[in-house]
Amino acid sequence: MALSSAFGGGYYKGYQKAEADQQLEIARLNAEARKVEVEAIGKVNAVSAQLVRANNEAKKEIQKRDADIASGTLRLSIPTQSFVCASSDATSTSRPDSSRSELDPAFAQAIVRVTDDGDESIRKLNACIAVYNQVREMINQPQRK
Repeated sequence: MALSSAFGGGYYKGYQKAEADQQLEIARLNAEARKVEVEAIGKVNAVSAQLVRANNEAKKEIQKRDADIASGTLRLSIPTQSFVCASSDATSTSRPDSSRSELDPAFAQAIVRVTDDGDESIRKLNACIAVYNQVREMINQPQRK
């Protein structure tokens, strides 16, 4: 009886020590995870702030360009071809005449707005890729002890 009692007491104390050690290890790992999480949040916030700055700069450029188009300072044109007859003689052939046609300012703004939307989407995508790569590198780093 004494032997089983000694074994049971030792087993119980060993179990409590192992459980306490596990709790300490869990707490240590949780602290490391919170540290990595805070670092990741900081990097995400930095990229987000950079994206906001880039979008604000782009908006200023877009507003200036749209104002220039509306005022006529900036004119957009496209190449056109029309056929011009060299003479009224039936034996002559017509040849293409390369020239340019100026776009209406409202139409020009509508066309460049499409490119502006594309540029904004590309900036967002690049920011997303940067954040993904930074967080992936943080997570895949060898464990620091």
